[in-house]
Amino acid sequence: MASSHFLCNSHHLYSSNSQINSFRNVSLSLSSSYRVRLSSSFGKKPQFQRTQLVTVMASGSKTDRKQVEIVYDPDERLNKLADEVDMDAGVSRLTLFSPCKINVFLRITSKREDGFHDLASLFHVISLGDKIKFSLSPSKLKDCLSTNVPGVPLDDTNLIIKALNLYREKTGSDKFFWIHLDKKVPTGAGLGGGSSNAATALWAANQFSGCLATEKELQEWSSEIGSDIPFFFSHGAAYCTGRGEIVQDLPPPISFDLPMVLIKPPQACSTAEVYKRLRLDQAISIDPLTLLEKISREGISQDVCVNDLESPAFEVLPSLKRLKQRIIAAGCGQYDAVFMSGSGSTIVGIGSPYPPQFVYDDEEYQDVFLSEASFITRAANQWYTEPFAMNASSSPADISHSV
Repeated sequence: MASSHFLCNSHHLYSSNSQINSFRNVSLSLSSSYRVRLSSSFGKKPQFQRTQLVTVMASGSKTDRKQVEIVYDPDERLNKLADEVDMDAGVSRLTLFSPCKINVFLRITSKREDGFHDLASLFHVISLGDKIKFSLSPSKLKDCLSTNVPGVPLDDTNLIIKALNLYREKTGSDKFFWIHLDKKVPTGAGLGGGSSNAATALWAANQFSGCLATEKELQEWSSEIGSDIPFFFSHGAAYCTGRGEIVQDLPPPISFDLPMVLIKPPQACSTAEVYKRLRLDQAISIDPLTLLEKISREGISQDVCVNDLESPAFEVLPSLKRLKQRIIAAGCGQYDAVFMSGSGSTIVGIGSPYPPQFVYDDEEYQDVFLSEASFITRAANQWYTEPFAMNASSSPADISHSV
């Protein structure tokens, strides 16, 4: 269990009293710490170390001393609590994969009167994702969200909490949850990680409630809290228009065997700032349906991976343009296409799971996020599943928190 951050509006302290009748003097010490070690070596998983030890010293006489060491497992304690929450519930705990997406192409077609922009884009789910654990809350009054990384909001500004509130509003459900978000998708990346979390939370809430809503209803409701969320209720590949909320499910247009590498610098691009710098009169005029047809017929190539937000994003973050150029130059043809996803700041290289060597060698890129990935979809009436153990790495860091 990684180091965690908790936010609950209702705090509960669980305790138990025990007696050791055979001893007159008892002393107890507790040492508890968590450490997450993130390796910068590409292909290695985060290493988790946990120490949870209770030592009980007891004596019955001056010459008779006994020492008992008890290993305390918080996961087991949480599981037992979850078992006691609602014995009649069909589902009391659920762990779901929450994958992110890339935009294979992204055309911005017009600006709307409401201030949003109309787009046309091929969205596709990929195998990099978070894991979210849901348990019914015994209080049935408040949701409690925790995560393994700092900087993620844990209050009702988080899309997970927004999604659960939306579900209760639409269905009248009275269920509240404990949620732990095991975050692997970087934020500010143009990968839709938060939108995926929200969609996953809606799916989970519906499972806990006996599927009060259809998938179509979940998809329609989700557009009220985010434009990209409805896409994740497709089967993984979709042509999206409007603000992104109009989703046309597609048969998988791209081979699942096609590898990719994701390279994201630590700097994020402000989506609002990127759109502010967008100049539609300077965008290319190619029909997005032509791009979709060519991808379906011939596969991915550099000329079809068009993103109208690249130019304004490169103005916001000039180093991102340089990164893309260097990846293309250093790739020596190993990538079928190199492009930015969404509003940035992730650069995607399609055709190889390996980043170019300069990413390792240059000090400028020592803090980049790296991950290999592949295209995935989901079966009807099932949520997404992680197809294999993902290889992801970030900058070297030691994070230590006590719980």
